[in-house]
Amino acid sequence: MRPARPTLTTLFALTLAAAFGGFAATAIRDALQAPVQAAAAAPPALAALPAAVEGQPLPSLAPMLARVTPAVVSVHTKQRVRIHNPFANDPVFRRMFPDIPQERINESLGSGVIVDAGNGYVLTNHHVIVNADEVSVTLSDGRTLPAEFVGSDPDTDIAVMRIAAEDLDALPLADSDALRVGDFVVAVGNPFGIGQTVTSGIVSAVGRTGLRGLGYQNFIQTDASINPGNSGGALVNLDGELIGINTASFNPQGSMAGNIGLSFAIPTSLARDVMAQLIATGEVRRGTLGVDAQDLDARLARAVGLDDARGALVTRVLVDSAAAAAGLRVGDVVVAANGQRIDDRAALRNFEGLQPLGSRVVLDVLRDGESLQLAAMLREQPRALAGGAIDQRLGGATIAELPERLRQSGVSGVWVESVAADSRAARNGLRANDVIVAASSGTFADLPGFRAGFTRAPAELVLRIVRGNRRGVLSMQ
Repeated sequence: MRPARPTLTTLFALTLAAAFGGFAATAIRDALQAPVQAAAAAPPALAALPAAVEGQPLPSLAPMLARVTPAVVSVHTKQRVRIHNPFANDPVFRRMFPDIPQERINESLGSGVIVDAGNGYVLTNHHVIVNADEVSVTLSDGRTLPAEFVGSDPDTDIAVMRIAAEDLDALPLADSDALRVGDFVVAVGNPFGIGQTVTSGIVSAVGRTGLRGLGYQNFIQTDASINPGNSGGALVNLDGELIGINTASFNPQGSMAGNIGLSFAIPTSLARDVMAQLIATGEVRRGTLGVDAQDLDARLARAVGLDDARGALVTRVLVDSAAAAAGLRVGDVVVAANGQRIDDRAALRNFEGLQPLGSRVVLDVLRDGESLQLAAMLREQPRALAGGAIDQRLGGATIAELPERLRQSGVSGVWVESVAADSRAARNGLRANDVIVAASSGTFADLPGFRAGFTRAPAELVLRIVRGNRRGVLSMQ
């Protein structure tokens, strides 16, 4: 028996079912089987939310964002980069090609937040404006203004600029220490240069650390989308108060691949302190305990009488340091600082780097199997020292702390900030931007440790350095 030919109505229903799935097919089938008069009387379906539920209007972020967005700016930077052309100094080549460019302009985009309307102070990320020759900001009302550099701190990725304009809007700074996991947050910025954009999410974690290459860390983690160009923008609470400066997102395929819900912001509790120092002095001064430490493994833990291989084992206490004044000793294990858990030497260093100069710190220490508490007042941490003041064979070099982003990437040592031409250090082969990772003067992890190795100058000074991607050894004469 020949099957019945499908009607036009049936074909129409099957086509829609293929396009929209079972839900659409079921709805169409029910509509076709219903009486004609009932179908004609049914009101059309509307894909719209009701204006109110149980007499209450639906919540919206629009009123809050109307106050927030005027304080969030787009940051434009320009950097002049000289082009190294091997023929540029050839007079014949120059006569043939007189208009060959000698430099190019690199441009980039980011975001910033006005935090002081009266003085025109704008917070952004250090990495947004680093090495820029020109910086300007565009306000939400379309005005573009030149920005004056006030100061920046690469180790916390905070920078402060100043703009001169009337009728500015600023965001109040909230207490980010009061944030809880699950609080709603909103990110505002200029992703990919497409214009001001708003995304929302929740606080996924607070006090997040351990991210490679990001300096001193105490991040707010959120699932609000933060993409390239959002850096330096605002993370706000539902009251429209600034709780963080957006700084990074994580994607295994790289930041340009987009956001996967792992985004990080610098909390205002940290940004406020850094900003105050930058405005006052143009730089950030940090306190230090003055110790060298190492991680505990199972063997070391057993040797010091611990069941758990956790904490920072003190291997050196520098003379006249905060740690020495507090009574800290070699062999002590620091397991907490101001109540914050310390799992390893990186956690101890990160804690130190986030404390202002003169801070009082209470350390929880294990000594010979016993628990005790020691109170220390952090002293200034030198950022750089003249090489000649450390050892004459380093004369002409400036030896500095490693940028924290390098340290977080797993590098340990000190950084050669500069080397004077024809100096003793230069004649010995030392170059600016070298990283000294080991020396015959003794073991060290940072600048105070490096300096301490020269208390008794070694007869022969040999440095192991990293230059770019290469390693080498220098014998300093």
